[in-house]
Amino acid sequence: MKKHILLALLLVVTLSVKSQKISWTYTTQTEAWSKGAKLDFNPSLDKSDINIYSDEKLQQIEGFGACFNELGWEALLSLSETEKNKILKNLFSKEGANFTLCRIPLGSNDYSLSYYSYNDVPEDFEMKNFNIDRDRYIMIPYIKAAKKINPDIKIWASPWSPPVWMKVNNHYAMGVSNVKQMLPGMKISNNATAFKMEDRYLSAYGLYFSKFVKAYKEEGIDISRVMVQNEPVYQPHWQSCTWRPDDMAYFVGRFLGPQFKQDSLNTEIWLGTVNSSDPNFMRTVLNNKDAASYIKGIGVQWDAKQSIPTIHSEYPNYPIMQTESECGNGENNWNSAEYTWSLINHYLNNGTNSYMYWNMVLDNSGKSTWGWNQNMMISINKETKEVKYNPEYYLMKHLSHYVLPGAFRLKTTGGKEHLAFINPNGEVILIYVNTDDADKDISVSVNGKIVKIKMKRKSVNTFTWMNK
Repeated sequence: MKKHILLALLLVVTLSVKSQKISWTYTTQTEAWSKGAKLDFNPSLDKSDINIYSDEKLQQIEGFGACFNELGWEALLSLSETEKNKILKNLFSKEGANFTLCRIPLGSNDYSLSYYSYNDVPEDFEMKNFNIDRDRYIMIPYIKAAKKINPDIKIWASPWSPPVWMKVNNHYAMGVSNVKQMLPGMKISNNATAFKMEDRYLSAYGLYFSKFVKAYKEEGIDISRVMVQNEPVYQPHWQSCTWRPDDMAYFVGRFLGPQFKQDSLNTEIWLGTVNSSDPNFMRTVLNNKDAASYIKGIGVQWDAKQSIPTIHSEYPNYPIMQTESECGNGENNWNSAEYTWSLINHYLNNGTNSYMYWNMVLDNSGKSTWGWNQNMMISINKETKEVKYNPEYYLMKHLSHYVLPGAFRLKTTGGKEHLAFINPNGEVILIYVNTDDADKDISVSVNGKIVKIKMKRKSVNTFTWMNK
């Protein structure tokens, strides 16, 4: 009797569901962006390794991207116009990585050609000397070249350091700098606020942010949001500024927010880019009523990955952005891609709405202005003109090419090696990274149908199909 019932149920499923064609793209250490075998879902009552619940939507995805930096543009300019444009299309076109949400530094950072701010005139509290002239020659052409390919890219910004005359040590760095001489005793070794917390400096800094947004607007670039400080609990040798959370809340609630309101700016203010593993840093700011009235989202990176499960649970109405993928040490190898996948998986499984890589393009040394060799998606040998697409480029492309803004992450069961999404057009995306040293067989179930897949060892795999 039971056998007949099972057969009848299987027949009903078979008659009511047409076979679904599955597209499969994979990347291995030796094969990049290759097409896998043709696959179909078939009705089955067998158990599967992964179950995808296409009607159970979790967080909505805003987008994916990386950071525009001066040294990246310099590397691109070493190439022919044809090769430069090819790289830009591979990053920003719908046929390429399709990046739709990208970061810029508000002033200089460790991948700028040198230290600078938009106003280096001491005590110019009225910002009479504010200008973005330098950006017109480097950052803005870079951004506009990308927006020519994808006009819908959203740009957001954060400072690594305010103008030095606003800092207590009058230096761009916090730790000992080998870029610009730091006098004995100028080093700041704890997380005390390094900004001069007098009202006149705080007011001037709010105006500084506002003028930046308006100046970029005049150049045809909308700044979608600003974050107050890159890594406010770190004292490195490059551009930086520590902030205690209550001081940051005071600045946002009493100066930055009111300035944006007074100037009728649509640019959002986000809490970020927080790098503290202690949830109390974000709690302190978000629980401040004045600051919270202006804050629209949260940006987190590095050690803050440990606190986002708590923060997402306690403040579920705030979107969360992963603002800077951990940069490695210039390895640019498959292990780097697997580690970045572990970060992507962690952040997105804990409610993050977007994910930012760090440097898109650099010369093949990956060296910052103070000497740290870091990873990049695309490396350029400026002497030989050789261009190399590193494994992390393909990892990001497997995600950002397919998962579109407005998609939702889907509920799944069956391990943590995968992520699933549904696009606004009903297309379902499954991303699975096989980190094993052997080929791997898995079965995937959706709506009473199963597909069996054999994936190659050490591979990134994206499967897509229309939800029915």
